Parts: sequence; structure tokens; C-alpha cells
Amino acid sequence: MSDPDLATDIARVCHDANRAWQIVTGDPAISPLWEEAPEWQRGSAIEGVRHALNGATAEQLHQAWCDYKTADGWVYGPTKDEAAKTHPCLVPYSDLPPEQLRKDDLFAAIVAALTTKENHDG
Repeated sequence: MSDPDLATDIARVCHDANRAWQIVTGDPAISPLWEEAPEWQRGSAIEGVRHALNGATAEQLHQAWCDYKTADGWVYGPTKDEAAKTHPCLVPYSDLPPEQLRKDDLFAAIVAALTTKENHDG
């Protein structure tokens, strides 16, 4: 499997886990299924996986996500609004609420679990 395929496959798992986390935590803006997600959302997840594969911490992943979003015209807003390109998580990592911090930790843990050799030496 090539690296682009691997990044995309892992991004799909991360996206699905993120969606499940949104459901469990009562997030008012639940992401669509991977197959129905807009290209920008899938691209953001793939980019996040690439950063994680390069050793980024959860905090660095969040900053990379913020950079990705702002480069695409998104700004901070109290609610997630795709049309207005506003998102409440466009804040420093230290200002994120606990459920959002855990979401970044979950993303990093999934990437590590799916790419660490020891996890495949069953």
C-alpha cells in the first residue's frame, strides 16, 4: 500500500471516530459519513494524518488544523457554519474545551495505533 493510500485509509478511520465522538458528546454539528463528507473535510483529515505520521503531537495537530482552516478562509465563530466558514475550535489548543482536547488525542492515538509496527506483530 502506498503512503497516499495509507494516509487516506487512516483518515477515514479518524473521520469515523471523530464522527462517533461528536455523537457521544452531543456535538450540534455532526460530520457526515466519510463518503458524504465534502472534499475539504476529507482533505483536512488526510492532511492531519500526514502531520501525525511526521510525529506531530495532538497540540501540533490542532495548530496544523487551524492553519489549514484559516488558509481556506475559515475564522473563529461561536458555531460551526460551513457557509460562513466559522468554527468554534479555531482557538489556541490550551483554550479548547476538554471534549475537543480528547478529540485531538483520539486522532493522534488512532494514527499511532494504525502505523506502529509493534501493533502489527500479533
